[in-house]
This record gives sequence, structure tokens and C-alpha cells, in this order.
Amino acid sequence: MCNLNPVLSCTSVADSNQSHLFGFPNYFIGIAGYAAVVTIGTAILAGGKFKKWFWQSVEAGLLFSVLFITWLQFETLYRIGALCIFCMIVWICTIPLFWYTTLYNLRVGNLRTPRRLQSTVNFAQRHHLDILIIWFLIILILILKRFWYYWSTLV
Repeated sequence: MCNLNPVLSCTSVADSNQSHLFGFPNYFIGIAGYAAVVTIGTAILAGGKFKKWFWQSVEAGLLFSVLFITWLQFETLYRIGALCIFCMIVWICTIPLFWYTTLYNLRVGNLRTPRRLQSTVNFAQRHHLDILIIWFLIILILILKRFWYYWSTLV
């Protein structure tokens, strides 16, 4: 596996209970999920159009995904105490997939927005990249803070 140092250690993560949450390796969920995303993307590129219920289902799947990886981020940082490079690549891909699918669904009306939240949605639409960058910066800061004892020995 990709064990580069005590912090970047895929084996530590893969051997943890958290990596088999549903009784099988979590990456099976990722393989199925990303296969679905590639299929949907290919269909869109080919001119496919999807119904509202379909986009709501995609949204639900991506919401599950982003909540699951957020929980796994917490577990890897504060329980397992190691980072997996492959897992972090999944984080980097899943977060924008969720974010931009959500923004799309809000924009085209696949998700209803209460009138009192419309200004928040408009703000998110205008500052979509800023919000995404802040999201990733928060994760980076948490990683740096959690493993500062190790990073500081490298400088």
C-alpha cells in the first residue's frame, strides 16, 4: 500500500474498523458511486436529459457520499491518526461533485428553496468557487493542525 511515512499511511487506514463500516470495504461503495457518476456524465455529454426525480436521487446519493467522507475525515484525523492518499483523492473529487450538483439542482428547480433562503442560494451561486476553496482550506488546516508535530520536523 502507499505507506510514505507515519502520517501518510494507507495501511493504517485500510486496516481500521472504519474502512469496513458496512461489512465490506468502503471502496466498493466508491467504485459503484463513481461508475454511476461516469455513466451520468457520459449520458449528459451524449445529450441525455434527466427528470427531476433522477436529479433528486443523484443529489441524495451525493449527499450520502459527502456526509460519509466527512465522517471518514474526522475518523482518519482524530481516531485512526493517519491519512490515506487514495481516500484524500476521493475527498477532492466527491466534494466538488456534491457542491456543483447541488448548485445545479437549486438553479433549475430540482430542489425547492424556501423563499427565506433564496438570498443564501443566490450568494452560493455567485460565490461557488470561493465557498469550495474555503471548504478545502478548512480540511487542509485541520490536517496541518492535527499532524503539525510531524510536518514541523520536515522543515
